[in-house]
This record gives sequence, structure tokens and C-alpha cells, in this order.
Amino acid sequence: MTTPRTGTPPETGRRRVEAPRVFYPALALIVLAVVLAIVFPDGTASVLTTLQSGVVAGFGPYLVVLVFAFVLFTLAMGLSRFGDIKLARDDDEEPEFGLRSWFAMLFAAGMGIGLVFYGAAEPLTHFVDPKPGVDGSKATLATAAMSQTFLHWGFHAWAIYAVVGLSVAYAIHRKGRSVSIRWALEPLLGERRVRGALGDVIDVVAVVGTLFGVATSLGLGVQQISAGLSTLGVVGEVTSSLLIVLIVVITLVALMSVVSGVGRGIKWLSNINLGMAGVFMVAVLVLGPTLFLLRDLVQSLGSYLQNVIALSLNASAYTGDEGLAWQGTWTIFYWGWWISWAPFVGVFIARISRGRTVREFVAGVMLVPTAVSFVWFTVLGGSAIRQAWEDMNGGLFDAAEGVVAEDVLFNFLRSLPAGGVLIVIAVALVAIFFVTSSDSGSLVISMLGSGGNPDPRTWVRVVWGLLQGAVAIALLLAGGLASLQTAAILTALPVSVVMIGMCVATFRALHAEHRVLVEAERRQRRDELARRMDRHITSRLEGDLAPHVVPHIDERLEAAFAERDDATGERAHGGTRRHRG
Repeated sequence: MTTPRTGTPPETGRRRVEAPRVFYPALALIVLAVVLAIVFPDGTASVLTTLQSGVVAGFGPYLVVLVFAFVLFTLAMGLSRFGDIKLARDDDEEPEFGLRSWFAMLFAAGMGIGLVFYGAAEPLTHFVDPKPGVDGSKATLATAAMSQTFLHWGFHAWAIYAVVGLSVAYAIHRKGRSVSIRWALEPLLGERRVRGALGDVIDVVAVVGTLFGVATSLGLGVQQISAGLSTLGVVGEVTSSLLIVLIVVITLVALMSVVSGVGRGIKWLSNINLGMAGVFMVAVLVLGPTLFLLRDLVQSLGSYLQNVIALSLNASAYTGDEGLAWQGTWTIFYWGWWISWAPFVGVFIARISRGRTVREFVAGVMLVPTAVSFVWFTVLGGSAIRQAWEDMNGGLFDAAEGVVAEDVLFNFLRSLPAGGVLIVIAVALVAIFFVTSSDSGSLVISMLGSGGNPDPRTWVRVVWGLLQGAVAIALLLAGGLASLQTAAILTALPVSVVMIGMCVATFRALHAEHRVLVEAERRQRRDELARRMDRHITSRLEGDLAPHVVPHIDERLEAAFAERDDATGERAHGGTRRHRG
């Protein structure tokens, strides 16, 4: 016997794990990875480095083409005839959230640790140490740096999320399925396979990929928190021990949020963080070169749109090993990170999009967070580039060491009025993003690992929250940022296969749905045409033909009735005479 929605055995007696065929395999894989990384950190780092080189060389073009295809697929779904299909059981159902609230939640989804970590560092790095094959004047390098950053954080990232979000939203809102990645593939695989072992494998892949994606963000976040505390003089040298302590402390804070409940914990923190992020960005814009940044936003956007196809399909074919190394550090890392993170963000945007049409979904998901990212990177990255341009490195980095990502933001903020206050806000932002990412990540992973249960047990969420922190610690011990990047790329490969299936399944489902709608519209048009013809003919009979036809009909009817009456009278008289006789 199976439950009608998840296909997993129903909970009976003292059973504690709702989807054991997903929970235990995913748990085993993650624990194994953590143990190997902690017990053999050097060996794990060496293996990860080798794997990264092999994956970038062998699968780099695959990821480049695939992510570009995701952009085309998402745009096609929104602009095609499928765009009018509503993500709800009833076509007349109104959206669950108003437009303003929906945009605000999409804005929140677009914010995260990565924006703070890379906000100033990535554009500056591309300016100081350009991508192999890019050269020219300072102006050319600055424009190319902003365009490359927009590529990594713009439409491509959100097309990846939209692929998962759209397929999951259709499954849960249109078909009434549970919140699980497997059900997004039902139109392709069929219900029997989705409920079986193949569906379990799909959910295991989603759980492992999501956890490593979240752990990557947490690893980046704790590196920046430690750098900020060092800048403020709170701590001295940043060591591995300090990073571990910070991860443990902040993970425990996140678990307190889990135990306290979503309403009292995560929502309160999220609202505070969004407000702080907005204040922080506006403060930097006002205190920095405001007019320059506004011009930079317009110019960088134009350059990005002009070169987006070439940037999207750049596979470093003519730049040798140096180009492959750069691509593995940047573009392939980002595509891997976004893909491994996609089940998390995709499930979130799917849950908040009930009642939206496919077209509204695509437009909102692709435009709102992308716009937020573009403004954010222009304000922070444009300011950092301007400062480095005017004064060599501008005090943002050491010429011998190059740009250190976790230090750049704080070095830049120190140059602004009220820089100390802004540094405190930035550290608080990353810390709260750490907590909210860990809390939300544990919720989504628990849902995926519990057969789609929207309210998983607290202890299950605690387990996944602890594992997120453990994976972040393990990866930092096994090579730091490079290991985080490699883990994101490796876990993305199986998730990408699932996403290809999602694209096919979503197209098949929307195509079948559209065909049904077209047939219904045709029947409606035929019925309406028949009614119109009937009314037209009746009107002509009652109008134009009535003066000619009706009098003759009336005369013949009167004559027929008279003949009938005469015949009836004669039969009546004849019968009376026979009776008398």
C-alpha cells in the first residue's frame, strides 16, 4: 500500500522516517563524504582538484550549452502559446499572493550570501585579472568585467531556477502532487516509475545536490564573516579553527530557529535581513560615486545585452589550459553551483507562485531577481572598480597576492564615510543570510527527503541542518574555496540530468494541456456558431419570410381544421342514426 501522493509507504506505528528509501541513501552518501574529507583532508583535496580539472575539460562545454539551452527553454515557455496556462487546479483561481508580495519574495530569493561575498570581489577580479583572451584599455576591461559578472548572476542563473520551479509548480499546483522533485518528471516517466525506485533515485540526487549547494554558500559565508571580524579587530589571524568555530556557532543559531518554528524564527530574520540589505545598498550608492554608478549600470547593461550570446557560449577553446582553469574557477563553478542549488530555490519559488500563469511566472522569476542582482553588483562592483582605477589597487588588495574575495568588500567599505558602521552591517548581513540559508535549506531538504511532506518533523530538519554545517566544515578543511567550487560542480552533473528530464516533462505536460484547451475552445466556438446560426435563421423566419410564408400556412391550417371538423361532425351524425336504428 502506498500513499496517494508520494508513493512511499504510509507511516504506521512507531515509524519515524517518512521516506526511508530516500532518507537513508542520501544520509549515507553525505556522511561518507564528510568522513572522508575530515579523516583524509589532503587526499580529498587532491582528488577534488583532479576531478575539477577533468570535469571542466570533459563536461565544461556540456554545462555551457546546457545552461544556455535552459535560458532558451524558459523564454520559450513564457512567450509561447503555453504562457496562458495557469499554475492552479482551477483556471479561475486567483494568485495566492498579490503582485507586490510575490515580487518581494522573489527579491528575497535573489538575495543571499553569494551577493555579499562576490558583490565587490568578482567585478574587481575580472578587471584586475581579466579572463584569458580579454585585453584592451581600462574602460574596455571595466566594461567586460561588469558584463561577465552580469552573465554569472543574471538571466542564466534564474533560468536554471525557473526550470525546476516551473516543473514543480505545475506538479503541485496544477496536478495536486506533493512537493517533491520526482513528481515534476511524471509526464515523462509515468506514475508507476515515479513511485518506484527511479523516483527514489531522483529525490536522492535532489537532496544531495541541494545540501552541497547550500553548504557551498555556508562555506563562502563563514569565510567572509571571519574576514569582517578580522577587519573590525574582533579576531586576529583567520585560521581553520576559527572557521570551524564560526560554522558550529552559526549552525546552532540556525537550529534554534528551526526548533522555534518558521513563524517566530526564519520569517523574522528574513524581514530584518531584507531591510538591512536595502539600507546597505542605498547607503553605498549615496556615499559612493552616485552619478557614475547610474551611468555604469546603463552602460554595463547595454554591453551585456550586446554580447550575451557570445558570453554564454564561450568555452575557452583558444585560450589553452589557462582559459580552462579560469572557466573552472568562474563560469563552470557558477553553473554548477546554480544547478546544485536549483532544487532549493526552485521549490521555494514554486510554492509561492500558485495561481500565476506560466507567462507571469517566467517574467517574474527572470526579471525581478535579475534586476536586483544587476543593481547590487553595479553599486558594489562598480564602486570597487572605480576606486582601483583611480588609485592603482585603491587599497583594495595587495598587488603581490591579488584580489582576495573575502577581504575586498571590507577594504572598500573602509574608504567610505561611516565605513565602520557599514562593515558591521555587512558582517551582520552575511551572518543572518547564513542562518536563513541553513534554516530554509534544511526545510527544503527535509521536504524532499520526506516524500514531499510540507511540514517535516523537527528532528529531521535538525539532522539536515547539522549535516549542512558538517559538509561546509569538511570542504573547508579539504581545500577551502577550491573544494567548495569543485563540490558544487560535481554534484551538479547528476542534477543536470534530472533537469533535462524536467524540461522534456514540462513541455509534454504543457503541450498536452494546451491541446485540451484548444479542443475545448474549438467545441465552444462550434457551439457558439451553431447558436448564432440558429438565432439568425429564426430571426429570418420571423422577419423576412414570415409575411410570405405565415399567411399561406395559416390559410391551409384553417382549411385543414375545417375539413377535420366537418368529417368529425358527419361521423357523429352517422353514428347517432345507427344507434337509433
